[in-house]
Amino acid sequence: MELQKFINKYAEKAFQDSGLSSYPTLLYPASKPEFGHYQINGAMGAAKALKINPRELAEKIVNNLATLKEEGIAEKIEILGAGFINISLSGKFLSQQAKEVLQNDRLGVKKQPKQIIPIDYPSANLAKEMHVGHLRASIIGDALNRVLRFLGHDAFSQDHQGDWGTQFGMLITYMVETEKVGDSQVALADLEEFYRNAKKRFEESEEFAETARSYVVQLQGGDEKVLELWRRFVKISQKHCLEVYKKLGLLVDETNIKGESTYNDDLQPTVDELVEKGIAVDSDGAKVVFIDEIKDKDGNPTPFIIQKRDGGFLYSTTDLACIRYRVRQLKADRILYVVDARQSLHFKELFATVHKAGFASDKVNLEHVAFGTMMGKDGKPFKTRDGNTVKLINLLNEAVERAAKLVRQKNSDLSEEEINRIATAVGISSIKYADLSKNRTSDYIFNWESMLSFEGNTAPYLQYAYTRIQSLLTKSDQSIENNVDDAIMATEQDEKNLLCMLLQFEDIVVSVARECMPHYLASYLYQLASSFSRFYEKYPILKEKEDVRNSRLQIARLTGRTLKQGMDLLGLAVLDKM
Repeated sequence: MELQKFINKYAEKAFQDSGLSSYPTLLYPASKPEFGHYQINGAMGAAKALKINPRELAEKIVNNLATLKEEGIAEKIEILGAGFINISLSGKFLSQQAKEVLQNDRLGVKKQPKQIIPIDYPSANLAKEMHVGHLRASIIGDALNRVLRFLGHDAFSQDHQGDWGTQFGMLITYMVETEKVGDSQVALADLEEFYRNAKKRFEESEEFAETARSYVVQLQGGDEKVLELWRRFVKISQKHCLEVYKKLGLLVDETNIKGESTYNDDLQPTVDELVEKGIAVDSDGAKVVFIDEIKDKDGNPTPFIIQKRDGGFLYSTTDLACIRYRVRQLKADRILYVVDARQSLHFKELFATVHKAGFASDKVNLEHVAFGTMMGKDGKPFKTRDGNTVKLINLLNEAVERAAKLVRQKNSDLSEEEINRIATAVGISSIKYADLSKNRTSDYIFNWESMLSFEGNTAPYLQYAYTRIQSLLTKSDQSIENNVDDAIMATEQDEKNLLCMLLQFEDIVVSVARECMPHYLASYLYQLASSFSRFYEKYPILKEKEDVRNSRLQIARLTGRTLKQGMDLLGLAVLDKM
């Protein structure tokens, strides 16, 4: 159940009965356990606006909240300070709700009205290996994909790969120039070297640059010889990308690939439509949309170029054609672009143009899910010691190797097969969680030692918390999957607090989907694991008398299932033993 939404209905009714229907309740989970389970903070703002005593107004609201106690939902409602209203839920209510959630195969999380939601990730650039710059888009996009699917939406990755444009013109020019075109043994490492050399030649030689641009035009025009070379490059690169996606455990395969080349035939029609509507105009031979909503430093409308003077197209053109496809063909209700924050202006310009052109109605939500940069310990963008960009596959392999070393230290009796299995689960999950536990809009420091630690807010800590619960239930001859009929009794305050936290799972999942903030769920899982750990250490579950023992085993089972479901939504591996 959406517990906060449920309690807020009572709060809103109390505000309405108090003559405050136009003021927000500001109901939030209590900041500290001693303040109860929920706090209503809206009395102070309303009192200030009405110029009346906030505590007197709070008393009036509390009187109108009496239904919460009469229906057995709350056991205590009190006023603290200038007018904070604290609500403590009753053990009976929490126990009943927890039992219902435990017996539900979705932990009580209701499916939402289905929306079609393409998510733009990982969006690698081809002709070179994936690097750490692709990591955050991959991890964040996949977590959102999983959460939205769980809530009943038709969500899916649209891998908008950079498989078109100038870089391929450069690469083709270089291979023709160096007579590498006929080499059938070209591998991805070769392409990377060729690309680096081609880029250097492009910057140094205007003749080379002109030839490269001409190949781009031939590519866009459908020249079969150029296309055949391009197909070779793409096949080699995509094979590598798919291997990385699989190692990362992404919900992305070849069916999700929708590269820039997909929209080539629709680029000119897109430009023509904008011109016909008077939205794009000729400016010094180029086709440009001037965006009044976004001004430059001199107060002039921002120019959004959609076709170059030579007739060539840009990323902007492809993105416009892509949105037209996603709205008109896929019937998208919401489109998420998981792309780093440095592209914010581009997406503002893109979305403004789309709405002006009517490519998407106001009912279609276009969202730039921006994220910060992954930094090294020196506070600079993460690089190798020699200053090169870190290849993603090398980073993932190193994570598994480091995790294997830790697993051997902690349990030398395991077989190599078990060590490798656990190390893969721990290593890859650690990299993912280190990202997902941070606010995506912030930069963060990449640190091997902290992310692989079994203490603190890390993936290994969550994985170990789950295995401890599995071990507890195994010792009691029960399991997480069993749904026995033992009652849940919440008599101790610690039990009430833990149950309240467990019942907030749906609130958290819904908020992640709404705001595209996976760290809400990561933070919740860490708090849940920590709270259960303290509870387990304080109360000797297996030594209690039968009814208390069975009740607390039910609480353990619900905690385990919630951790497992939550970790799965973040794309983290769940282990039965470590």
